[in-house]
Amino acid sequence: MDVSLTMWVLTVVVLSALIAVDFFFGRKPHEVTLREAGTWTVIWVVLAVLFGLGLLLVEGGTPSGEFFAGYVTEKSLSVDNLFVFVLIMTKFAVPTQYQARVLMVGVLIALVLRAGFIAAGAALIASFSWVFYIFGAFLIWTAWKLIKEARAEEPEEEYEENRFLKMVERRFPATDRYHGTRLFVRENGRRLITPMLIVMLAIGSTDILFALDSIPAIFGLTEDAYIVFTANAFALMGLRQLYFLIGGLLEKLVHLSYGLSVILGFIGVKLVLHALHESGVHTPEISTPVSLGVICAVLVVTTATSLYATRGERRADAAAPDARG
Repeated sequence: MDVSLTMWVLTVVVLSALIAVDFFFGRKPHEVTLREAGTWTVIWVVLAVLFGLGLLLVEGGTPSGEFFAGYVTEKSLSVDNLFVFVLIMTKFAVPTQYQARVLMVGVLIALVLRAGFIAAGAALIASFSWVFYIFGAFLIWTAWKLIKEARAEEPEEEYEENRFLKMVERRFPATDRYHGTRLFVRENGRRLITPMLIVMLAIGSTDILFALDSIPAIFGLTEDAYIVFTANAFALMGLRQLYFLIGGLLEKLVHLSYGLSVILGFIGVKLVLHALHESGVHTPEISTPVSLGVICAVLVVTTATSLYATRGERRADAAAPDARG
């Protein structure tokens, strides 16, 4: 899809305006209710759907299908990221009324970082077609790693600070308590950072690791940098509200890692087949409609089996006291 510089600028301006509106309504620290989270989640999903339909009308079915496939993939991977966000919030004991602000700034940091990853990925793909082999192999390896982690008897339940965050804490003195939403304070003539800034950096820098699998995954669905960027933007912008909406449901999605591993493995195979095709080897290529169908089917099955499994566990737990009695 040939996107002019004017369209790029207009897209960024519109997305920035939407983010500004979201920030305006959430500027005052408060505890986000389910109603508020649900309303904004619907708004962001509707905006994404309208954008995809706009692509359908203006550019045709292929770009629109690629956008929806990328958006659904990024959204599903973002749900998995929420598990880590919960651990980060717990680790830094973020007060409930400040969590929305932390997520807002963290998501903005993530969006800027992903824009850089997308630009680098697009440049590599344009110059070296063999990069698809690397992306495909990495996604297949990531899929296998997800399965191993899901089957581990003792899953990781604590957030471990990355090297960047440890460096910040070593070089910049911090206060031991929150000062509202302030990022810096002065105490005894010294300028100190607050835990609010540290946790925002934790959310943003952690997304770098998430981008390592999500960016190659979406490039496996489309090589169009514009679609990759907009799909990531719409998936990330609704992440803050999604955190509060399904926070209580995260523990019930016990099979999510398996579903994501299937999706990443599928896209990895798709990338390898595409790389072979680009190298002149006669191989079948997986179309965008098939990719979208597989991704949606896996997510539906994963969600259904997760809810069924957790419902069975709750019934067993409820029956246990009766049996002992």
